[in-house]
Amino acid sequence: MTTEHRPSILLVDDDEVYRNRLARAFVDRGYDVRTAGDFDQAVATATADSPEMAVVDLKMPGKSGLELVKALVEIDPATKTCVLTGYGSIATAIDAVRLGATYYLSKPADADDIIGAFARGEAPPLEPRAPESDDYKAPSLARAEWEHINRVLSDAGGNISEAARRLGIHRRSLQRKLQKYPPRE
Repeated sequence: MTTEHRPSILLVDDDEVYRNRLARAFVDRGYDVRTAGDFDQAVATATADSPEMAVVDLKMPGKSGLELVKALVEIDPATKTCVLTGYGSIATAIDAVRLGATYYLSKPADADDIIGAFARGEAPPLEPRAPESDDYKAPSLARAEWEHINRVLSDAGGNISEAARRLGIHRRSLQRKLQKYPPRE
C-alpha cells in the first residue's frame, strides 16, 4: 500500500468564512490543509509542521501578513508563500516579494488563482508570456479606480469627507462612486 503525497498548504486569514471556503476548495483539489486566523496561530502551526505552501492575508489584526511572511521564511525557507490583499499596491507587492513571498494576489482570489500563482512563481524569471495566455488579465481601469478609492477610504478611517479631500473630488461624487458595485476584472 503506497501513500500518495498530498502537498501541504497553510491558509492564514482573519476572515473565517473566506478562510474556510478556501480550505474546502484546496481539500477538494487534494491538498493537506491547515488554517490559522492570525499571526500567532500561523507561527505555531508552521513551527509544529512546516507547510510546503502558505497563503497569507496582508491585513490582519495584530501583526501584519508581511511580518508573517518574514516569520515563515525564518521557520522554513523552502515554504512558498502567496500574499493576498484587498487593497493591492505596487509598494506592498515589492515588500512582500523582498521578504520572501513567491507571489502576490488581489482578493477575491479562489483556489485556482492561488494554484496558478504558485505555478507562475516557479517559472523562470522574465519568461515571455504567450499573447493568447488567459491566465493573467490586467484589471480594468474602472476596477483599479474602485480599488484605489476604497484603499483611500480605508486609510481615512471610513470618513467620506476626508477621503474625498484626499482624492481631490467632491464628497457627493465619491458617495455616488461608492454606491456602485465593484467592476468586474
